[in-house]
Amino acid sequence: MTFASAPPRDRRGGGRRRRRGIAVLAAATLASGLLAGCSGDSGKPTLNWYVNPDGVPTLTKLAEQCSTDEYDIEVQLLPSGATDQRTQLARRLAAEDSSTDLMSLDPVFVAEFANANWLEKLPEESAATATDEDVLEGAAETVKWDDGVYAFPQWANTQVLWYRKSLAEAAGLDMSQPVTWDQVIDAAAENGGTVGVQANKYEAYVVWINALIQGAGGDIISNNEAGKDASVDIDSEAGKAAAAVIEKLADSKAAQPDLTTSNEGTSLGLMFEGPGEFMVNWTFVYQNYKTLVDTGGLTQEQFDDLGWARYPETVEGEESKPPIGGIDIGVGAFSKHPDFALEAAECVTTSESQVALAVESGLMPARQSAYDAKELTEAYPADLLELFSQSVDSGGPRPKSSYYATISAALQSVWHSPRSVDPESTPRESARFLKDVLEGKALL
Repeated sequence: MTFASAPPRDRRGGGRRRRRGIAVLAAATLASGLLAGCSGDSGKPTLNWYVNPDGVPTLTKLAEQCSTDEYDIEVQLLPSGATDQRTQLARRLAAEDSSTDLMSLDPVFVAEFANANWLEKLPEESAATATDEDVLEGAAETVKWDDGVYAFPQWANTQVLWYRKSLAEAAGLDMSQPVTWDQVIDAAAENGGTVGVQANKYEAYVVWINALIQGAGGDIISNNEAGKDASVDIDSEAGKAAAAVIEKLADSKAAQPDLTTSNEGTSLGLMFEGPGEFMVNWTFVYQNYKTLVDTGGLTQEQFDDLGWARYPETVEGEESKPPIGGIDIGVGAFSKHPDFALEAAECVTTSESQVALAVESGLMPARQSAYDAKELTEAYPADLLELFSQSVDSGGPRPKSSYYATISAALQSVWHSPRSVDPESTPRESARFLKDVLEGKALL
């Protein structure tokens, strides 16, 4: 199924449909978890929007606001892990499920889904909107595949280095200048602090590995569009530099006790224990701690000791490549209402929608105009907003490949546990295993 060549708005008879006023859906709407099917009792279509668990209250409001007098949008909740989210959607789409109208996608899966013909290719007018000059460059790249655009960027996640100002000061680090992983690990170890990362056997560990490799000027693969015949580049000096950082942290007193099972949430609580920590993590961290001040979980003095800086350099003097994440909104290729779904996808990704997600849920915008919105400038320090947007614009995406899920799983199997990583062997072994898997000579 494809969109007709005429712009959707013209085919709908002109003009955007009347939308509902701002209202809060009853919690039972989401909690029910029941698919409404393609139409309600009145025959009015219901669009199912599969979302990940981040910012669900705000997404539920957007679904209500973007429903019209001709269709409703209902949120359906996906599992918490990116891999599990992909699996759930892939199973539905492989079965040509017509109830998957809209989906929130980790950007790294857009290429795979587009290549499998599971996503509608956006018509020219919509593609231009989805990637116009207001969209941050890093976010715009995530929705492109081959010669088309297959989704709308909704929010653009990135990682920065969060730290206790007092810990950095005790270590003598000048955080106004770029810092390296070596400096951060040494500073923490010598001053009783720790370094928080994501090193469980899951997607976020690959996010860290990829950022380290790109920060050393390398790539996991190249010639990505060759699919399974892509060049595997991880056995390189950049791969060794990445492995050296992981090895150093794993062998350091700065490693946190749960390093091998660490995730985005496990190190949050260590920021304000003892001397504190340096922690690479996503943009939600600021609102997370700010909310704790409001609820009495942190004092204002503790919160004022929270600092932020650009993602650490793998190699001194080489600009770091902060990870890029976020969510893109795709339209299911088997939806019975692709025109409605396209219109809905545009609506939930407007600059105003992105401001709401940032202010209410800490999920930062993919559009520059949203960073300039009064609501956002009042909710975040100016230098932090600038750091977020610069990190997205100059960050390093994970490999854009229709085989990404396979690539990620192959890396996880060799690079985990982080305590076993060896610069002299891990990049070489992972390159060999990844090649074998892509060529069908080995199984995951």
